[in-house]
Amino acid sequence: MTSKSAAAAARATVYGYPRQGPNRELKKAIEGYWKGRVDADALRATAAELRRTNWRQLAEAGIHEVPTGDFSYYDHVLDTSVMVGAIPARHRAAVETDALDGYFAMARGTQDVAPLEMTKWFETNYHYLVPELGPDTVFTADSAKQVAELREALDLGLTARPVLVGPVTYLLLAKPAPGVAADFDPLTLLDRLLPVYAEVLSDLRAAGAEWVQLDEPALVQDRTPAELNAATRAYRDLGALTDRPKLLVASYFDRLGDALPVMAKAPVEGLALDFTEAAAANLDALAAVGGLPGKRLVAGVVNGRNIWANDLTKSLATLGTLLGLADRVDVAASCSLLHVPLDATAERDIEPQILRWLAFAHQKTAEIVTLAKGLAQGTGAITGELAANRAALASRANSPITRDPAVRTRVGAVTDADARRSQPYAERAAAQHAHLGLPLLPTTTIGSFPQTAELRVARADLRAGRIDMAGYEERIKAEIQEVISFQEKTGLDVLVHGEAERNDMVQYFAEQLTGYLATQHGWVQSYGTRYVRPPILAGDISRPEPMTVRWTTYAQSLTDRPVKGMLTGPVTMLAWSFVRDDQPLGDTARQVALALRDEVNGLEAAGTSVIQVDEPALRETLPLRAADRPGYLAWATEAFRLTTAGVRPDTQIHTHMCYAEFGDIVQAIDDLDADVISLEAARSHMQVARELAAHGYPREAGPGVYDIHSPRVPSADEAAALLRKGLEAIPAERLWVNPDCGLKTRGWPETRASLDNLVAAAHAVRAELPTAD
Repeated sequence: MTSKSAAAAARATVYGYPRQGPNRELKKAIEGYWKGRVDADALRATAAELRRTNWRQLAEAGIHEVPTGDFSYYDHVLDTSVMVGAIPARHRAAVETDALDGYFAMARGTQDVAPLEMTKWFETNYHYLVPELGPDTVFTADSAKQVAELREALDLGLTARPVLVGPVTYLLLAKPAPGVAADFDPLTLLDRLLPVYAEVLSDLRAAGAEWVQLDEPALVQDRTPAELNAATRAYRDLGALTDRPKLLVASYFDRLGDALPVMAKAPVEGLALDFTEAAAANLDALAAVGGLPGKRLVAGVVNGRNIWANDLTKSLATLGTLLGLADRVDVAASCSLLHVPLDATAERDIEPQILRWLAFAHQKTAEIVTLAKGLAQGTGAITGELAANRAALASRANSPITRDPAVRTRVGAVTDADARRSQPYAERAAAQHAHLGLPLLPTTTIGSFPQTAELRVARADLRAGRIDMAGYEERIKAEIQEVISFQEKTGLDVLVHGEAERNDMVQYFAEQLTGYLATQHGWVQSYGTRYVRPPILAGDISRPEPMTVRWTTYAQSLTDRPVKGMLTGPVTMLAWSFVRDDQPLGDTARQVALALRDEVNGLEAAGTSVIQVDEPALRETLPLRAADRPGYLAWATEAFRLTTAGVRPDTQIHTHMCYAEFGDIVQAIDDLDADVISLEAARSHMQVARELAAHGYPREAGPGVYDIHSPRVPSADEAAALLRKGLEAIPAERLWVNPDCGLKTRGWPETRASLDNLVAAAHAVRAELPTAD
């Protein structure tokens, strides 16, 4: 096919779309179901209406081929486990009794049964439920969800493409099931899994699917020859099927690298590549293999993970380069639009000038359609759109909002000494132990306590003018008093003020720093029914005034026990925001670090002896390719030290990380030079404690003994058993006792019971220690 005919064939599509609805209708329906206020039929009806609304909006916007199967009640990887019958043994009875309740039990657990482990989806802030597999796993096909949703779209008269997690990525994301040897490789189950995928593909073809998309983002990571061989076999076998739809294999988040020649040769009809995160690398690799003759190329030229308006001229140039490299070039976002908010026009508090710079899912859809039109019909067909786009880009580039000379001067004056503590850890530890006087196995929490309905009402009342600031602050004081009183009665050793005044661990700080924009409706799914509103990093960052000192100092006035100051670290402030794309991330990180350094020093000056700077996103933001990691870790760890290094030796610096794989960043954790780190460990059965020990980590650590992402209350015996596992790896003089994460999402009854059991477990194990009094 000639370049001209390839351009004429250009069509617009997306890989996935936000699930929640404009007012988070899905969240409300699911949580209503959990609480018994919404029945299963009503929940299904809400979900079906959200799907129909999304598809209609996409089609009306000009999207030629809508995705199906990307919708989920909780997580698309969990949906895949259901599709292939990989139900953990402990959940099978629940699933057989009631499929919907069993599904949620796998995600959330019950009082008697633990949920699946949860971790980050590549380097995003989306969490998936980790499949549990073993040599005895038997896969069985269940295509009901995928077939039903395809038929829903087809019944609306739409062209639809089912989207599935690919078999290779599914197995690479999996872990050995409990009781299975740790060295078991789930990829050895590939030959057992492929017939199940074949059956699902056949069912989808019978239901009317012309194309099916198989997502293989794991192939953009460094893969071994054996893993690449597995991909070769998988798509050789699936491609050889006679009763199947056309196959589009999608990769995103980075360059396909060594996997590109494999997939270019595979007997599939199309490939989808990311031309935003890895445009040059994927272009060069595609040219090197001679393109994709006879195949469809879906070009992800609109960034599906950030919210800045696309440079349409630049994207058209990329698309033009691709025209000779495939039989047909279609236009898409770089990945599912699940990772961005729904519609920027809902934001009434952002200046119209700035709003032109932003593109949420709705606006990105329009950009995709515009690019497909320009590619098919020429730039003359989109003259108005190109002019408006150039004006928006120029407005942002020339805006004084984006540059603050004082901030840039301060960053330029930073020296290596500014990112180093004044004394080595051993000397600091001695000073801190003398100053704080804590027992062995000290107990604490991660920071937040339940955000009750009363707190949310107070914030709503303040916004609506029903109470004034003085009235609001009285409610916050009362909540802090309750939280401090509870912790003292429970017997925790290091307390927190509970963060009653904070709406979100990133947004709260973003609203008080210059350079950030906050949204009112920019909700993005983090996991399940947990949605966040990532702020937007639009300009240079500084701290005009203290952000946490007042409430931390107030909490400390209520107790003789140490109260931790609580901050969100610079890397997490970037990772859980929509970041600037007009300067290196390391430069932005240093700006944020210096602003937070002022807050850390302010807390210490006000008498706070323990300060926690959370960095749960350090691992999450780790580049997918090993070659890109040293540079990232260098500026990321420096930013943390720049935040914390200005304190006295006897001030104890904590950090916290959760729900990620930590084994490959243990050296970076060491390089943070924090005095204490708390980490998620309950669902992974203390794996991180063993990883720290294997590394020879020399500082104090608190691997979590209470999984806060489940409503179940762990018993004191269960917490004690985990604590004993922790002691096998970390000596008692360096082991802390804490939950996995903050308690914001939990209710007070389960929080009280769980923390009572946590403290009881610490006392029981403390009494077993030979050094105990």
